Amino acid sequence: MVLSAHWVVQAVMLVLALAAFVALTIMVQKIAELTVAFRSLRRSAQKLSEASDLTTALRAMAAQRDPATQMVRVAHEELQALVDFPAEPAYGHAAQQRTRLAIDRIEASALARLRTGSGLLASIGATAPFVGLFGTVFGIMNAFLAIAETKTTSLAVVAPGIAEALFATAIGLLAAIPAVLIYNALLRRIAAFRRGLADAAAQIERLLSRDLDRRSAARLAKTV
Repeated sequence: MVLSAHWVVQAVMLVLALAAFVALTIMVQKIAELTVAFRSLRRSAQKLSEASDLTTALRAMAAQRDPATQMVRVAHEELQALVDFPAEPAYGHAAQQRTRLAIDRIEASALARLRTGSGLLASIGATAPFVGLFGTVFGIMNAFLAIAETKTTSLAVVAPGIAEALFATAIGLLAAIPAVLIYNALLRRIAAFRRGLADAAAQIERLLSRDLDRRSAARLAKTV
C-alpha cells in the first residue's frame, strides 16, 4: 500500500513516521534524564536533612553536580563572603537575598534543561493529525480522479485511493497520540521535580538562616 501510494501521500507518511520516531526518542531521553535527576535530588535532600549547617552539607555533597548541590555551594559562598563584614542583620539579609536570586537562577536553568524537547512534542501532537488529514484529503482526491479517468465506480478503482487516505490518517493519529501522552507525562514529572527542588532550596535557606543566627550570637557573646 505504501509503495504503491502517490508520492505526496508517501511523503506525508514518511514525515509522520519520522515524527513518531522523534517523539519516542525524546521519551527515552527524558526518562533517562528524569531518572538521574530524581535520584540525585533524593540523595541531596537526604543529606540536607541530616546536615546541621551549610559547611556540613557542602562537605557531604561535594562529589555531586546536581542543582541542589549548586544551591548549597552558592549559599556557602555567600556565608563565607560575610567573614569580612560585621555580624549585623543588614549584611545577613543581603546575603539571603543574593542567595535567593542565585537559587532562582539555578532552578530556572535546571527546569529549562528538563523542558528541552517538550516544545517539539507539543508541536508533533498538535500538527500530526492535520498532516495526516492532508494525506487523507489527497488520497480521496486521487480516488475521485481515478473514477473520472476510468469512468467507473468499481471498488477496485476506488479502494486504493481510499485505503491510502485512511492509512495516512492512522499514521497521523499514531504519531500524535503518543506525543501528547508523553508531553503530559513529562510536564507532570517536571512539576514534581520542581516541587522537590523547591523543598531542597527551602532547606538550604533554613541552613543559611541558622548559620547567620549562629554568627550573630557569636558576635553578641564577644561583646558581653
